[in-house]
Amino acid sequence: DLVLDAVARLEPRWGNELASVEFAVQEVPEAEELDSDAGPLPLARVVPGSPDPRDPRRPASATRIVVYRRPLMARADDNDELGDLIFDVVVEEFAQVLGLDPESVDPGYRPGGFD
Repeated sequence: DLVLDAVARLEPRWGNELASVEFAVQEVPEAEELDSDAGPLPLARVVPGSPDPRDPRRPASATRIVVYRRPLMARADDNDELGDLIFDVVVEEFAQVLGLDPESVDPGYRPGGFD
């Protein structure tokens, strides 16, 4: 629900762009997604879409933003902080999809607000 709330906050400004992105929640990252240097667990990732081989102008699969439930929950002290963290993570990943800075996607974005 918090991911949907984050997307809803972005829709007034980015509705057309959000229409081509899917959002998913996964408990934890897959083992192959983790760095071998024991760095911090990722909070989300972008899975690029792929073009339709019959018509490269159309996507065969949409770009997907996957957020990881347990790493996010571990970094937040309460539900309000979790909602803020999820919003910032969605903004960061969506900005990556658009090739923009997160501050351009949402002027209220707080870089590193949860370190």
